[in-house]
Amino acid sequence: MVNFSSDFLLGVSSSATQIEGGGFEHTWSEWYAKGGIHDGSNPARAADHLHFWREDIDLMAQMGIKIYRLGIEWARLEPQRGIYDEAAALWYRELLVYIKSKGIAPLLTIHHFTNPLWFEAAGGFAEAANIPVYLGFVEYAVGKFGDLVNEYVTLNEPNVFAVKGYFEGEFPPGKRSMLLALKVQSIMASCHIQAYELIHRLRRERGQTTKVGFAHHARVFDPKSKHNLWHRFCTFLSERMFQGALTRACLLGRFIFPLKRCGNVRPGQYADFLALNYYTRTTVSKLGDGVREGAPLNDLGWEIYPDGIASCARELYELLPRPIYITENGTCDNNDTFRCRFLYDHLKAVCGSGLPVQRYYHWCFTDNFEWCEGESARFGLVHVDYATQQRTVKKSGQFYAAMIAQNGVSGAMYDTYVAGQEYHH
Repeated sequence: MVNFSSDFLLGVSSSATQIEGGGFEHTWSEWYAKGGIHDGSNPARAADHLHFWREDIDLMAQMGIKIYRLGIEWARLEPQRGIYDEAAALWYRELLVYIKSKGIAPLLTIHHFTNPLWFEAAGGFAEAANIPVYLGFVEYAVGKFGDLVNEYVTLNEPNVFAVKGYFEGEFPPGKRSMLLALKVQSIMASCHIQAYELIHRLRRERGQTTKVGFAHHARVFDPKSKHNLWHRFCTFLSERMFQGALTRACLLGRFIFPLKRCGNVRPGQYADFLALNYYTRTTVSKLGDGVREGAPLNDLGWEIYPDGIASCARELYELLPRPIYITENGTCDNNDTFRCRFLYDHLKAVCGSGLPVQRYYHWCFTDNFEWCEGESARFGLVHVDYATQQRTVKKSGQFYAAMIAQNGVSGAMYDTYVAGQEYHH
């Protein structure tokens, strides 16, 4: 049914804030205190990976997972500006050593949506003067973990961070300004470029090889009606403002409207792999999100559009030919009734694309704290009972392990896991 190439690996992805738990002073703990989480969930609980990390990594190994994208919590490592928590650094080192001892290769994300409160109070990524502050944390992280990690993601989804936090107001800091959201994208693009150069310089000085990228949230933008000029114009503008301009800035150092060059950056090539986070398609009839009528949907109302994962990867590859890592792909399926089909359809699209896709990191391994949705939106291959923190591998997790073991999907596997599963409409 689907055969994976010999160099294609299946893994899982997570972020520190979403799984670790712990009462750290960061933007999402503050957002919770302000009532910003829809179901009232506290990120101080999450999946309590702080205490269940060995169990989680053991479970990954049992499922045959060989690659794992994980994040570090900036507020935990640097609770005050310039003051680092060495006990926290030792915990991450112990975690990374354990991951590697299980034959799993780590891909380390340095920033994934969450800021220390002291950084946010100084303006965060809305102030270009804070670029050196972020770079200071990058240098610290590479110094602390560089002997254990040789692949890095500088930033996760700068466009989602900017749009949700500075335009729609759904993420901290809850601003509602288009100009501010675009300014944040411009600053974060400069952060990525300078972090890319910094990481390479630091590791080159130490004789260490490395690969660096940024995790880019890209989606398909299609007009509701291809014959409607307004729909087509809004499609062009929406794509450009959400992802198109940012793609060019981060990958090539080319800042086109509506982004502006800031900081000491120049045109070049700033990715050793293309890291794509793909979830959905936007159907456009005006500026803003839209969902195609009658389309299959997940439990958050996002359209399920498997062909889009290949088209988004192709657009990135045509800009900068590099190996492709799908660093996030998954779906909110609270009862695990269609996740096997989702996995099959997206992996089939990836494998049939003809593109050099080397890795697929499913989002996510366990259920987690899903930002403003809290604990109500389940994306995991492993079910978490948040009250007891008991882990249970879902049917989709069993399917994932079987795909790893068989290096693809046989007819018998399809019949066992995929046949009969249907999406919502």
